[in-house]
Amino acid sequence: MALKFNNEARNARILSVGAYRPKRVVPNSEIVDKIDSSDEWIQQRTGIVTRHFADENESLIDMTVKACEIAIKRAGLKPSDIDAVIFATISYPYQAPSAATELIARLDTPHAAAFDISAACAGFCYGVGLANDLVRNKTANYVLVIGAEKLSDFTDPYDRATAFIFADGAGAVVIGPSEDVGIGPTIWGSTAETRDAILLEPSYLEYKKNPGKLDLGWPNIAQQGQTVFRWAVYELAPIAKKAIAAAGLKPDQLAAFIPHQANERIIDSLAKSIELPDSVLVARDIRTTGNTSAASIPLAMDALLAENPILHSKPALLIGFGAGLVYASQVVELPPKEK
Repeated sequence: MALKFNNEARNARILSVGAYRPKRVVPNSEIVDKIDSSDEWIQQRTGIVTRHFADENESLIDMTVKACEIAIKRAGLKPSDIDAVIFATISYPYQAPSAATELIARLDTPHAAAFDISAACAGFCYGVGLANDLVRNKTANYVLVIGAEKLSDFTDPYDRATAFIFADGAGAVVIGPSEDVGIGPTIWGSTAETRDAILLEPSYLEYKKNPGKLDLGWPNIAQQGQTVFRWAVYELAPIAKKAIAAAGLKPDQLAAFIPHQANERIIDSLAKSIELPDSVLVARDIRTTGNTSAASIPLAMDALLAENPILHSKPALLIGFGAGLVYASQVVELPPKEK
């Protein structure tokens, strides 16, 4: 007996975006003394001027709830309308259960399908691709895709390679049915030969093997900055071009470019290598938000739309890339104006 599956795929799109930035704004001047650096050097190397840190008592889920409530409201939905949740993060402090299940309990949607993605800075784009497939195949009607991080909990303030880069924040989009195609094919993959370029260590096993060994330290992000920079600059532009072509567009038909906010020099290099014309608006949220890993693209999307309302419902190229090393890219229609 043959199994049945609904072959009548429908279209999907991003219906809304919501974002939350912690209230505490941290300028470079608060970072530099611990790493023997300067505000000028940080800005030249990364473009970062300020970033946001959550308060000690403000959890990853606290931030995420606020971003999701905004996204759900802007979509004209109720929390109970959400039937699947995809949560991209690397900074949830529990191995299990998932961050997604804590979130749905807080949102009062306790029966939605819910799971986490550990794809670091590419996690949000992974989630968008998965949510698109869920909606198109009618496995779900409305999917909440989240990118959220509290990286201040996992960053060594004395590490000269990372202390000035990472920050906190939460972003979310609602993806649902659409009359027209609103999300292009996802081009994704990995370069696992260089997976050691970004690590969060030591592992739980190190603590188990060495009980009472205090010099192991807290698990923090470690990064080989030059390796990551070269990979991003030289390897990712062809991926972005494939995503544009897969969506049936050319670079000059895009309205916006919203890459992972890793480093402003990487953003500039990618825009040039993809051959984006000046008419394409490029997100540079990193200047005031820092690198928020999985949260950076939805945060940047929200900021770009707030500054440029004309971009609503226009095509934008997304690309996320990070620890693994992993990447994902797709062209999306930005969410329509809130009714």
